[in-house]
Amino acid sequence: MKLTSKSTLFVFVLGITLAAGQAMAQAAPQANVPGHPRVNEVNQRLDNQQNRIDQGVANGTMTQKQAVRDETQDANIARRESVDEARHGGHLTKAEQKRLNHSENQDSKRIYRQKH
Repeated sequence: MKLTSKSTLFVFVLGITLAAGQAMAQAAPQANVPGHPRVNEVNQRLDNQQNRIDQGVANGTMTQKQAVRDETQDANIARRESVDEARHGGHLTKAEQKRLNHSENQDSKRIYRQKH
């Protein structure tokens, strides 16, 4: 395969992957789990960040490319949360919550910088 064909294929696969990640992030609303405050906190923060991203795109302070990158990061955090929950019967340990919050803090700072 020529280099241009490989590059085109790579860009195509990357585009599909990003689109699928964005669709998953938007299609899977986070539901509150009664009695699991750590899970609820992480989910609420992901919802808030998604709202901030949508608002930034709507008012023009954030480009679609920036939104896709941030939504991909949020989808990654949600995926890591699901894996952590599966290990502990639907719960998060304090260490897992701390790690997820650290990732959410970084993402939140990036969203803020892009919007201002």
